[in-house]
Amino acid sequence: MISLDDEFATHYLTECCEHLETMETNFLDIEKGGVDIDEERINQAFRAVHSIKAGAGFFNLVSIGELAHQTESVLALIRSREMVPTPDRIGVLLNATDRLMELLRNPRTSNQADITEIMSCLARLPAEQPASAENGYASTDDQVPQSGHRLRTLLVEDDFVSRLLLQTFLSRHGECHVAVNGKEAVEAFGSALQSGLKYDLVCMDIMMPEMDGREAVRRVRALEESRGILSSSGAKIIMITALTEIKDVSRCYQELCDSYLVKPIDLAELLSQMRSYQLVP
Repeated sequence: MISLDDEFATHYLTECCEHLETMETNFLDIEKGGVDIDEERINQAFRAVHSIKAGAGFFNLVSIGELAHQTESVLALIRSREMVPTPDRIGVLLNATDRLMELLRNPRTSNQADITEIMSCLARLPAEQPASAENGYASTDDQVPQSGHRLRTLLVEDDFVSRLLLQTFLSRHGECHVAVNGKEAVEAFGSALQSGLKYDLVCMDIMMPEMDGREAVRRVRALEESRGILSSSGAKIIMITALTEIKDVSRCYQELCDSYLVKPIDLAELLSQMRSYQLVP
């Protein structure tokens, strides 16, 4: 856990507030579009809230993380065209981002803040959503592997010892393919998409030759989106980092990675994350 006194924390909190300051304009533009969503606006909003959610874990900002996660879930439905951004729904999202701003400006007391009401309002939005046919949006699959599905993992790691440890562990849960740098990873991921055998999980080292992990994640997400697969329903991406590189993880969140692990890897923690994504029982 990183202290709120750390320079990294100051940078994170400042960046989050800057993201939220543009959110009202983004949301109002999204509302005007209705069914014809402004892709750039919704993607900006989604990436901003995803970064806030993911980064909150660095500093044990539980309430901020929970509220950002609930907000991200609603944005994911709008982004995938499973929910129309009506004025009422946009109003709830604006209230959520206003509350997030309050919490980020007072991070030391944020975990004691009462976010029950706004969390309930956000949680009700999916429940209020009618069938897709009624609002003109196409339904999308949630991409969670079905029962009997064999997990497919792409392990991207240039260190032999770490690669061997993770490959041995991941192979117990399904197919595990290996790439030794970011360039190989992007090529392998693209080939898998082309063949219709998508990866469910990507474990990606950050610091690698040829192409680093952040750039590789950006290109992987671009490959998915080129095929209509949004990050919320695409491969789960776990970044692998040394403690000295932890600040680089926050940049990876902007490229829509899902979580991180610090070397030496705790396999129990990796398994816990895989279970949280419903990749393994």
